Amino acid sequence: MGLVKIPAMEKEEYDRLIAEGYISRIAFSGRKYPYIAPFLYVFDGQSMYFLSTKYGTKIQYFRQNPYVSVEVEKYTPDLSTYTFVTLSGRLVEVEDPAERKAIREKFIHLIEHNQLSKNVMAALGHSPEEPLESLVKGERSFVWKLVDVTNIVALKNG
Repeated sequence: MGLVKIPAMEKEEYDRLIAEGYISRIAFSGRKYPYIAPFLYVFDGQSMYFLSTKYGTKIQYFRQNPYVSVEVEKYTPDLSTYTFVTLSGRLVEVEDPAERKAIREKFIHLIEHNQLSKNVMAALGHSPEEPLESLVKGERSFVWKLVDVTNIVALKNG
């Protein structure tokens, strides 16, 4: 029996996968090994945005080398169907205050719409007891945008 290759997805398919999801993994260049961390994200149809706490190993790696790979996946519990997309690009810190505010508001909508636990606030640099609006007012996290995407691998099995 020969090698079976997983079929590639078209752009509209992987855009839909990204739009429907909200959890990703980002691989940073580490010292010896890649450093991979989970991130919530929002997608505006064009770009992916991430909130990052202002502490941790990822900050050091981001500052040393902002080139990353971002992976989003979706699968059934028995793995009978699965899709994933990996995008290679560069993270930049969003500097514009109005853009940062708009993205932070998208994160509030994401949390509310998906009925995520308030415990997710800790992953964004806030206490779970704080109101969601503190994501906008507190600015205790960086807003990152994925830009200069040079490689996209998007595969599905059915």
